[in-house]
Formats: sequence, structure tokens, C-alpha cells
Amino acid sequence: MRLLLVEDDLNLGKATAEGLKESFAVDWVTNAEDAEEALSTTGYDLVVLDINLPGASGLELLESERNAKNQIPVLLLTARDAVRHRIEGLNAGADDYLVKPFDLDELLARCAAITRRSQGQNLPRIEHRDLAYDLSSGHLSKDGETLQLSGKERAIFDCLIRNLDKPVSKEKIMASVYDWGSEDIESNTIEVHIAALRRKIGRETIKTIRGVGYTIPK
Repeated sequence: MRLLLVEDDLNLGKATAEGLKESFAVDWVTNAEDAEEALSTTGYDLVVLDINLPGASGLELLESERNAKNQIPVLLLTARDAVRHRIEGLNAGADDYLVKPFDLDELLARCAAITRRSQGQNLPRIEHRDLAYDLSSGHLSKDGETLQLSGKERAIFDCLIRNLDKPVSKEKIMASVYDWGSEDIESNTIEVHIAALRRKIGRETIKTIRGVGYTIPK
């Protein structure tokens, strides 16, 4: 999944972006104007939005996106004493908020809960055949045995299992896995990770649809 972080504090932004990369491909911008441009050109699953930004505020950005009928889930980051801002944010269409300073694990849990709800997946765990996948932690087991996945393998599996029995294009997988800061990507990178995943979870679990992409069939 791909997330847009909008945070102008450079130290906090860097630390938060690195922490979120455990579960998301993360693009980080520091103002509302850059965020608006990113949202107009890139498909995101979630926005983590600081209210107090230079120039246009996070609330103004949120209101602008909602007025434009953009229903992307938004989690607000707020100051401890800004109760009024939290209420305004929720009334403007935010899905949740978190008060600074926050615990990274709580932020990850809230992000996972929001994306589950937005995709109609209320349960935190997906069980499919002999596999069990925890949507919050990314923990995957096969017949009760934990599987060790690389970060990219987990991200690709997450993209496929959230779209169970639906074809997912290579382009969509790449957009979900790689952020702006990713190094040059080889043309066969996804194929290499898919092959590694198949060795771990079973070759028949991931089906190639020629000319379309990949799917995990029911």
C-alpha cells in the first residue's frame, strides 16, 4: 500500500516516514501545496496529515480534497492542546486523528485500521487455504508456521491478498511497493520477488494472468 505523509517538521517527518515504511511505500512532503500536487498525480491508500503546516494548513488541504470529492482516508496529526482543530478536522472529513507526540506503533495500528475499513475489511486477519495473514503486523504463516518474508515480498503479498481473486497489474504492484525515494528498479524486479514468494507460500498460490498481471485465486 502507498501512503502520503504531510509533515513539515524535518526530524519528525524523517523518523515517521522511516517507521511507516515497515508497512507502506511512503512519499513525504512538507507543505499542502506539494501534497495537493502529489494527490493529483499519484494513487494513495492513505494520507497522514499534520494540521499545522506552513502556508495552507492541513485542515484547508483536507477541506479542499473533500470539496473535490476525493474520499481518500485521512489521519490527522494534531497538537495536544488543539481540541478545536481535532473537532474541525473530523467534521471536515478526517477518518481519525493522533495527538503529538505519538507512539509509532499506535500510528501504524491506526493506519492499518483505517485502510482495513476503507477497503471493507473489518477483520484484522485474512485466512486463505493454508495461509493466515495479519493485516496490521504483516505476519504471515503457512500451516501455523511463520514465514520469513523480505519487506518487498511482504508488500507484494499484501497487495495481492487485499485484492483476493482479482487481477492486479504489475504497474499497480510497483506503485504500491515503491515510493519516490526508491533506487532504480530493474524491469524484472516484480517477477523476481513473485518467484521468491511462490517458493515460500506455494507456486499455485499466485497465478500469472498473461498480459494482465497476477492474482491469488480463491
